[in-house]
Amino acid sequence: MSQLSHLLYVRAPSSKMRNTFLSLSSAYSATASPKPKCSLSRVCPPDHFALYIRSGAANVVGPKICFDGKIIMSHVLNNVGPGLNIVVVNGENGVVEKFGYLNMKTGNPQEILTYLKEIKPGMIVLVASFDDITTKLTNEMRNLFVGMGSTFIKSIKRKDNWVFAGRAGTQNRSLFEKQAFNDDRTNIYEGWPDMVEVSGCFPRTIRQVCHL
Repeated sequence: MSQLSHLLYVRAPSSKMRNTFLSLSSAYSATASPKPKCSLSRVCPPDHFALYIRSGAANVVGPKICFDGKIIMSHVLNNVGPGLNIVVVNGENGVVEKFGYLNMKTGNPQEILTYLKEIKPGMIVLVASFDDITTKLTNEMRNLFVGMGSTFIKSIKRKDNWVFAGRAGTQNRSLFEKQAFNDDRTNIYEGWPDMVEVSGCFPRTIRQVCHL
């Protein structure tokens, strides 16, 4: 065999070698380290979901909501709108039940209230503001968010930015909430505060078992 042909010659692996290679490949795939989701810096524990929520910027750039590695709502997807952009997730299995935006400028307050009341206990609720959310925001609506763990919703005023992740049917204070105040001294856009964002690992809902 010439030197050139020797360089081009590749020996076909035996069946034993192929099986060994496949076993090693399968083992590598099974043990490959999982990657962080929603641009987090770490991987969430198995009993938690990764999330990232960013409010809109003024009334120009829409918000963004990512859950468990998937962007559900964003300006790029063209599925956001003025008001409360909201994603409702089954807290046990992480399935997105519904999403959309509640128009807090021209929407029907009764329909908005009905939508919020229909969110079942245990559901994870992700919210990002866009534009002004206070025009149609009633005290009853604020109290419903308090029942999901919000502590800032009571103080939201005109043109404030707000992001929140909570759980329906709980009175426990959520750690996933931020607010930017509309203040002429600190606003970075023309008459609007800076956008706000929250991210992290949100605990899965644990089903309560009743023992008779």
